Amino acid sequence: MGVSGCGKSEIGRRLAARLGYAYAEGDDYHPPANIAKMAAGNPLNDIDRQGWLQLLSARIGEAAACDEGLILSCSALKRRYRDLLRGGDPALFFIHLHGDRDLIAARIQGRTGHFMPLSLLDSQLADLEPLAPDEAGIWLDISKPSAALIDKILLRLATSGSVQPGHG
Repeated sequence: MGVSGCGKSEIGRRLAARLGYAYAEGDDYHPPANIAKMAAGNPLNDIDRQGWLQLLSARIGEAAACDEGLILSCSALKRRYRDLLRGGDPALFFIHLHGDRDLIAARIQGRTGHFMPLSLLDSQLADLEPLAPDEAGIWLDISKPSAALIDKILLRLATSGSVQPGHG
């Protein structure tokens, strides 16, 4: 979880590969109207996100029902969004990628082929409700190398007993 440009997709793909889990890109579940709205520089509101979050929760629920390991990248900016996602699996574990606004802005500016413009970063930061202490998860500083972040996640998951590599 985290704002656009924080590395959710990269970390998610790499973590899924290390664990032998399926990977799902949350952006792939957005309806075309949401993509068009964001591409035009307009932030999504709670109503725009509702159906998208329900689809993601359903995907999470399918994985849990099949005992399939799943890594899903999703902004999950607000606590109520995360609560909705936990409806798919109450044991959901969040990895909150956070960092300096300038670093995130530079990453957004440096990528190509993504619909999310830099102009929406501040609206996402304004909406972001950081992972709360009572939510299962971990906070990670994106200024650290990706490999170090993955190692930290794997260590935390192993010590919590939440994940078993090759489970997917």
